Amino acid sequence: MSGPPSTPRSKTSFQPTTPATSRVAGTHVVQSSPHYTTTRRHSLYGVEDRVIIDTGSRIWKVGFSGEGRPRDVFYAAGPSGTSLWNLHRATDPTERAEEDKLLEIKLQSCLRSVFHDSLLTDPKARKVILVEHPLLPLYIKDMIARILFENQVPSVSFASSHLLSLFAIGRITGLVLDCGHLESVALPIFAARPLFPQLRTTPLAGARLASHIRALLLMFGTYLPPPTTLGGAVNIPVANRSTRVPQEVLTDAVVEEIKTRCCFVGDSLGNIREARGETPALDYGSEIDIPPSDSAPSESEFSQAGGESNVSSSQHASSEFSVISIPRVPVAENPRGEGHLQAIATMYSRHSTATELQMRVTPPPSQQTGTGLGTLIIPGWIRERAAEVLFEGGDVDESSLAEIILDALLKVPVDLRKTLASSILVSGGSAMLPGFIPRLHAEILRAIAPPPSPSRKQTRPDRPLPPPYDKYASLRQLIPYFAILNNPSPPAPMSDRASANAGKAPAFSPATLAWVGGSLAGSLKTGGVEVAREKWDEGDTSGNADDSMDISSDSPSRPHGILPDWTRTALPTGAPIARAGKVTQVSA
Repeated sequence: MSGPPSTPRSKTSFQPTTPATSRVAGTHVVQSSPHYTTTRRHSLYGVEDRVIIDTGSRIWKVGFSGEGRPRDVFYAAGPSGTSLWNLHRATDPTERAEEDKLLEIKLQSCLRSVFHDSLLTDPKARKVILVEHPLLPLYIKDMIARILFENQVPSVSFASSHLLSLFAIGRITGLVLDCGHLESVALPIFAARPLFPQLRTTPLAGARLASHIRALLLMFGTYLPPPTTLGGAVNIPVANRSTRVPQEVLTDAVVEEIKTRCCFVGDSLGNIREARGETPALDYGSEIDIPPSDSAPSESEFSQAGGESNVSSSQHASSEFSVISIPRVPVAENPRGEGHLQAIATMYSRHSTATELQMRVTPPPSQQTGTGLGTLIIPGWIRERAAEVLFEGGDVDESSLAEIILDALLKVPVDLRKTLASSILVSGGSAMLPGFIPRLHAEILRAIAPPPSPSRKQTRPDRPLPPPYDKYASLRQLIPYFAILNNPSPPAPMSDRASANAGKAPAFSPATLAWVGGSLAGSLKTGGVEVAREKWDEGDTSGNADDSMDISSDSPSRPHGILPDWTRTALPTGAPIARAGKVTQVSA
């Protein structure tokens, strides 16, 4: 039962009156939206604006066309931040059918919330533009379309998220890297035509970064349980209260908070060593993602508190995070007696200048007897170096972000490489990390650099050593032309084309680029492939004519050939084949 209003008024004092309005004789004044100065009806004041829905696996962005930002951004699966779907699907038909039914229920709840809670509009009067990701499974896209048409939506348009990101910055040609939650996808686009056969992807994205942060905090983080008494925090030293981080503390919401508010992307270690004049040490980069195990170093090596700082708990009551002025000193500077992961921590902490943070977290159920909240100490080098997992490649199935960009350039025609290399656009929520885009540009140049000379000796003097494998040798001439359109701090340009493109994109956040492009496309009535409700109903009727009893299929009642699917359509025919024949000379 809701309480009384904050400013109650008595019945005698409240006298409603009709406001007087000035009428212009002989003219018709169109009332516009209060957010705009034009006379065009917008959003709630008219039905010509379309509903733009950017359906991510975790976060949805919804709003009306013609507006500069979404009306609502929310977690699709609730405040826990879990994903609606993932990269794995059950192989058993019964389990798959159960998963699809649960997903359909969640999608119905999300779409109902979009129209009735976020936008406050009638779905029968609004056309919908669905921001379509290239690798969105077809059964999910069919499920979303079926739910929308069951709610009497007039039509649903499907537009590529990469193409809409280019529309948002006023371009139709470029190489778009979308770094989302489940995967990162690089797609070349030329003249508003996505080159889907040249698409490259990697699972190194936000989900991998979150699991990497959790593994690092379990290994190298410090947890201070709440004191049993109010004076325990003052009487007991911090070093005696510190323990390793319990797994129950690192929930998905806590890890997401750490990822979005604490982490950033530092410079490459090679650039830091060159600036300091140090010799390069061993490269431990590819093995830092080892999860904690029983053979890990002991708890005493990782439970050192924040430098015996005399910071009382009352100083942190006003803020969820607090900076520790005295960073922790590594346990041992000599890595000879340390484990491999401890050597990595020592190397990163030696080259890191980031401060440690204290975060108040809910203690695990086994420690609920204390007073207040627990304290999670996040080392500074984890904040700076957790994102290294996104830039460490070398694996066939898990290429780095720079490698998928270069692999996409290798697949496009040679005459398009220079144009696409100078028009790289980065979008997606994971690209919101500070320093992400400048580091990506540095990693592209590092990956395309010549490989080091082989150190092996020549076994047969009559035969020279084979040349080292140089995958990106054909792209090395493009080094002066690489430019990222939305780079906030572009490096010194090495060519006129790079200087004309680097950092010239409008200042939209990478996470909202696709939605802003959909808003622009909806206002210009230039959306993607549009499926009308009448066409869907016709296909649905023809699809139900033969009742299939195979529950292993994605959806027995799915209308075949209705939804656009670039993976099952033939490539468009190009230029006609040149035939050898007699060449006719034309006189001048």
